[in-house]
Amino acid sequence: MITQNKNLPILLIEDNPVDIDLTLRAFKKQNLTNPIEIARDGEEAINLIGKWKEGKLIPVVILLDLKLPKFNGLEVLKEIKTHPVFKTIPVVVLTSSAEDSDVNTAYELGANSYIVKPVEFDKFIEVAAQIELYWTVLNISSIPKT
Repeated sequence: MITQNKNLPILLIEDNPVDIDLTLRAFKKQNLTNPIEIARDGEEAINLIGKWKEGKLIPVVILLDLKLPKFNGLEVLKEIKTHPVFKTIPVVVLTSSAEDSDVNTAYELGANSYIVKPVEFDKFIEVAAQIELYWTVLNISSIPKT
């Protein structure tokens, strides 16, 4: 099913309160109309799969940090990308790690994009604008049927 992306949530999987605040402020500054949902650890993120099966809105894109408690981001990515229904949800790794092994593993597991978090707020605003423009306006999504 093809749908309007502006009505669907963006899922931010991030445990660092400073990075959560920075991301929310960056999207607010861009006047993002999509609701933002937050999972603060890997277990909470994986548990969302069951809620999507029950009818909770499926995100238009997932922004995934790699350094998470309980289950790391690569484990979360693997759970999503091996799920028979939800594997088509775009996942953008948004992390501080620029390690070749993390980049390579993320793409091998099915990441759609890999972005190293910029340190400066102005640069982060630019990243948020690009994420919003591409994933919620330009990209046409095929929303999984539950």
